[in-house]
Amino acid sequence: MQTKQQIQHLLASAGISVNRRLGQHFLIDLNLMRLLVASSGIRKNDIVLEVGCGTGSLTEALAQDAGKVIAVELDGHLAELAKARLAGLENLAIIHTDILANKKTISRTVIDALKLSRAKHAGRILLVANLPYNVASPVILNLLKGPMVADAMYVTVQREVADRMTAGPGGGEYGTLGVFLGAIGQAKTIRTLKPTVFWPQPEVDSAMVSFVRSGEKAGRIRDMQLFGETVSLFMGHRRKMVKSCTKFATGRLAKITDWPQVFERCCIDPTRRPQQLSPEEYIAMANLCSGWA
Repeated sequence: MQTKQQIQHLLASAGISVNRRLGQHFLIDLNLMRLLVASSGIRKNDIVLEVGCGTGSLTEALAQDAGKVIAVELDGHLAELAKARLAGLENLAIIHTDILANKKTISRTVIDALKLSRAKHAGRILLVANLPYNVASPVILNLLKGPMVADAMYVTVQREVADRMTAGPGGGEYGTLGVFLGAIGQAKTIRTLKPTVFWPQPEVDSAMVSFVRSGEKAGRIRDMQLFGETVSLFMGHRRKMVKSCTKFATGRLAKITDWPQVFERCCIDPTRRPQQLSPEEYIAMANLCSGWA
């Protein structure tokens, strides 16, 4: 793990400047990094995905405990710096790529690396990372939906994202992220973080959040893609009554011709708003629609 001075020295020696456009804010509080690693409970047969490895400060600590660490870094200069520093770690692969092929898809290079590691390590797939602010939500959602899913996540994110991750029905922060996390497992805030624990300092507070996937809960969802389409349909028009959202249905949901029956069979009052529906109610609607769409 590296202090602020060590990170600054590494960057200066390599002639690298911080790229704020890429959301580069290095976590420099070593106690908080230790808390993140300890909270994740990494075991020797686990595969750890780190997004935004930077200079490799957290990466090195992860590799001490994991069976395999796949660290992804978009900044080519930082990726090369981290590779040079951590060249001796045989259980580490540093990939210079964008974690997202697009907003709805994890990079194929990263998926292939995870699949290859899964063939050699029978443990969990964990996301443990100081996530760049600009990709946090889509990365989390894609690792919930699949095709490659994370068994647990231990991340630092912008406080606003953390609030959305842990929100329940009825609150202003409750949306797609909260529905998915609530439907598939449980998210908890570990610690709120002030800007001073990062360098350069962000303009907002952050938070450390844990999420543990429940196979039992996830197993209730018959069709994950259709579940996502259902959540998107209603949360995309969250200020309307749910009965009014249905006119915007596309894809397979456009084939549903009797939405009043869907609401009735799921015991949902059609005058409610999308942010008032629980994850369980979204699952019920998606599962019912899967037999008709």
